Amino acid sequence: MTTATEDPLESFYFRHEEQIICGQAVSPITDGFDVKYPSVVDRFFTRYYYFKGDVPYQVLYHSNRICLVCLAAGHPALAQGVASVSFDVGNVDRSQNVVKGKAKKGGMILQAESTLALISTEKGETFKVPSCIRGKLVEVNTALVEEPKLLEQLPEGAAYFAILLPKIENCDSIKASLLTQEQYEQRLEAKKVELNT
Repeated sequence: MTTATEDPLESFYFRHEEQIICGQAVSPITDGFDVKYPSVVDRFFTRYYYFKGDVPYQVLYHSNRICLVCLAAGHPALAQGVASVSFDVGNVDRSQNVVKGKAKKGGMILQAESTLALISTEKGETFKVPSCIRGKLVEVNTALVEEPKLLEQLPEGAAYFAILLPKIENCDSIKASLLTQEQYEQRLEAKKVELNT
């Protein structure tokens, strides 16, 4: 019988056992742990931003052209509290999108202004999430429908709305149409100055 102070998972914790290989002591794997190790987004994606009116959205662009459409940290829905997410945008349900094979055949072709999803906030406001780029819809994140609060809880990039794949020939013009991280921060700073004057 275990007491309340004993940890039931203690037997699973890492314990370094000294090893000697070629006459050299092997250091514990935990010695290489770096708290400041870059996130997945920092390592593999480039951050871009898209504004619909004054509302910001984030596009995480991978080197293989895959783009994740997310809410930018300054999106008002995050401040108001997310109540629900729907991919049924009226005339079509984006969650019914089905793609097949390497060429992602059957995927919906979306324009930058195409509505990807709808967010309702706890204050009763509704936001239409745009596709932000022109590309083929590969997948939508249906987990957000079941648990909309994931938008507020998950780390950057994990709470994406959809994965889009632009055509190779459109990539340069798509990047040029979006704001870089620096341009995004400059826009936010200019908005703060405008509000304070």
